[in-house]
Amino acid sequence: MSLNQKVFDLIYGLSHHSAILDWIGIFCATYLQYILGIVLLILLFYPAREKITHRWMLGLSVLSALVSRYVVKGLIVLAYKEPRPFVNSSTVHSLVTTLKSEDLQSFPSGHTLFFFAIAMMIYLFDRRLGKWFFASAALIALARVYVGVHWPIDILAGAIIGTVTSWIIYALFRRFIRLS
Repeated sequence: MSLNQKVFDLIYGLSHHSAILDWIGIFCATYLQYILGIVLLILLFYPAREKITHRWMLGLSVLSALVSRYVVKGLIVLAYKEPRPFVNSSTVHSLVTTLKSEDLQSFPSGHTLFFFAIAMMIYLFDRRLGKWFFASAALIALARVYVGVHWPIDILAGAIIGTVTSWIIYALFRRFIRLS
């Protein structure tokens, strides 16, 4: 048995035993992203003295997330098809629904790419705030394994790709744009 399978079994094995844990897993895997979106919208305007910097931070965060999710993952999926855990095994019963068309798009995790890209960009602008976003991205990522829709390797790859994509975009930004 591979390490990927062992870690999956360890995390997913906790699901379906506690309604409270399952609710937390479903919330983190599916709904926490909306809270992060609301926080990002608030940051567009607050605090007023940071408005310009925050707008650059948020614009670059969204750009990094979209490039990670739709360009990088899109290229990977063209070359490599990985079934989701519940497709591979009749013993895995996902706690959330996914699009049928994405059953062979497990690697890398799109949610993880997206939110680690945002977290990294925010961290590069504001370390304290970035740590909160990294913690939230990690909860989303872990929950995606818990609910049975991703393998641990999908999460690890998504975190690395999202983080590196943001770092590259930030480096290009810093090279060509100067904030006061």
